[in-house]
Amino acid sequence: MTTPIPQEAVNLVPAYAEIALVIGASAILLIDMFLSKAQRSFTYVLSLLMLVVLAGISYHDYAAGTTAYTFHGMFVSDPMANLLKLFTYLTVGMTLVYSRQYAGDRDMLSGNLGGEFYVLALFAMLGQMVMISGSSLLSIYLGVELMSLSLYALVAMRRDNVRATEAAMKYFVLGALASGFLLYGMSMLYGATGTLDIAQISAAAASGTINKTILVFGLVFLVAGLAFKLGAVPFHMWVPDVYDGAPTAVTLLLGGAPKIATFAICIRLLVEGLMPMAFDWQQMLMVLAVLSLVIGNLTAIAQTNIKRMLAYSTIAQIGFVLLGLLSGVAGTTDVSGRDAAYSAGMYYVITYVLTTVGTFGTLMLASRAGFDADNIADFKGLSKRNGWFALVMTILLFSLAGVPPMMGFAAKFAVLNSVLATGQLWLTIFAVMFSLIGAFYYLRVIKTMWFDEPVDTAPIAAPADMKLVLSINGLAIVALGLMPEGLLKACLAAIKVTLAT
Repeated sequence: MTTPIPQEAVNLVPAYAEIALVIGASAILLIDMFLSKAQRSFTYVLSLLMLVVLAGISYHDYAAGTTAYTFHGMFVSDPMANLLKLFTYLTVGMTLVYSRQYAGDRDMLSGNLGGEFYVLALFAMLGQMVMISGSSLLSIYLGVELMSLSLYALVAMRRDNVRATEAAMKYFVLGALASGFLLYGMSMLYGATGTLDIAQISAAAASGTINKTILVFGLVFLVAGLAFKLGAVPFHMWVPDVYDGAPTAVTLLLGGAPKIATFAICIRLLVEGLMPMAFDWQQMLMVLAVLSLVIGNLTAIAQTNIKRMLAYSTIAQIGFVLLGLLSGVAGTTDVSGRDAAYSAGMYYVITYVLTTVGTFGTLMLASRAGFDADNIADFKGLSKRNGWFALVMTILLFSLAGVPPMMGFAAKFAVLNSVLATGQLWLTIFAVMFSLIGAFYYLRVIKTMWFDEPVDTAPIAAPADMKLVLSINGLAIVALGLMPEGLLKACLAAIKVTLAT
């Protein structure tokens, strides 16, 4: 007599969004095979419609506010997962809108399978969704690899471009190294605890009956792998080279939604799975955060290439994300500020992604066929060529610098408040100091746009959808900076429910 499969194991409802995306992306790929280059806009529209459908599914689950497990506990649908997925859809949708003309001008959408740009972006997003909802070491690793393999192919899409090919090789080699670190750390955790389930790993770590030395070694490799994916110092060297060498459209896919997914697995692995070892990983994250703030901000000052400058800016921004993660626990037992700290980190990641998407969107707006606006000098006199979009870029850069009343100021304030609540005054002052230093290279770009004479006086042409979305993007950064309470409360509520279950 066979044992019946538990109902939970066959409950597909929590994974409806992922299932819909697999079916939809596969259908879009098949449809695109029969489209000519002139009809490629149909693939673009289908991809955006797919994101709208996914947003509807995830919002329904988010509004329900419940936590549901499936696939033998390997996959979880909870408020944090659904909220982060909603922002992932938004980020990828904005990226596709900003990238359409840029990719078309560079023949990335030509050929019999030109729609692969959209399909690979969707499959990379599928990996991110699995990462966000992973509640097992196995499902998290599958999500990481699905995302990474799609991004490797995207970076190498311009096969005739030497810089893109070089960037793809660097990203592949270092990405494989990061995956190896992550997998080795996971294998040591499995060896120590005998389980792949995150909740059971947490229970085993808290029991005090297993070898802590093995757990610590596994934790070191785990944190190293996560630091690679985030781009934190000293695992950051791929970031400027890949950001600079990849087509700007792909750089945006690398620097946007993957950060949301990596933050999610940091919460899953470190907070939900290894909270009993918080003192150990807190010290590691502190070192990574301090180094990222120092190296990221100081090196960005020396850059003349704006993509490399934004890459080092990303490294510095990740330092603030790590500050939010490490301030969830004070010492080894006090977790009174846990929810506020992790929600501040979550809010910061969302803020960073929404801002950086708009920043790279402006880079693509200033580019045209045969010309990439990669250098700071390419933005000379942008205000005289298009005053509105120079203003939007100014708003985005002010937000990255943490200037009030932009969204970035609210995010930095929330994180610094969480760090200060743990009693680490020196770390708070240190972060503020380097944030002020970092403001220099953002202000330099703003000065270039508004006070330098333009080298190229040609008008800036872009599709109406790109202009509309970029304008909304800039205005939203101001609105969410003036009224941050709604999103902050949503992040706090999501973290509370997620960690309570």
